[in-house]
Amino acid sequence: MASITEEVRAKAEIYQGDAICQEKTKEFLKEKALPNGLLPLKDIEEVGYDRESGTVWLKQKQSIVHKFEEIGKLVSYETVVTAVAETGKIKKLTGVKAKELLVWVTLNEIVAEEIKKITFKTPAGLSRTFPYSAFEVPEKENVPEEEKKDEKVAEEEKPVSASEASKAVEVKEV
Repeated sequence: MASITEEVRAKAEIYQGDAICQEKTKEFLKEKALPNGLLPLKDIEEVGYDRESGTVWLKQKQSIVHKFEEIGKLVSYETVVTAVAETGKIKKLTGVKAKELLVWVTLNEIVAEEIKKITFKTPAGLSRTFPYSAFEVPEKENVPEEEKKDEKVAEEEKPVSASEASKAVEVKEV
């Protein structure tokens, strides 16, 4: 288990609040050459990362179950997820389980191999490999506010047909 001691916390970068934690989680995954959708947590309260030891932790308000649609797998994330990370690898993982048939199996290691496949391992030595793409989420484009306003104005200024205009007039007259 990745231990979150006071010593680790003292050396770590710590972020609080869902918006910044979501952003930092994606940055962390990218930095470690892991798919950006690997940790689809919600309402994240705190993210901590000690670069020296590789220890990372994420705290969310409540545990969640997420379905990775491309592979049809359910994964459970507890309120606290901890790990030790290296490039392309997460080890000493805690707080994550995957459903295999009717049983929830604890995961303790994840290994990504060159954006082609990703392998999940259990403490018992069992493993499953899936396409890397199953854990990738398309990144939302950051559209500047001015462009959003321009699109809205353009939408409002669309030409109206004569029949639509007469309907609008009729409604106003009633």
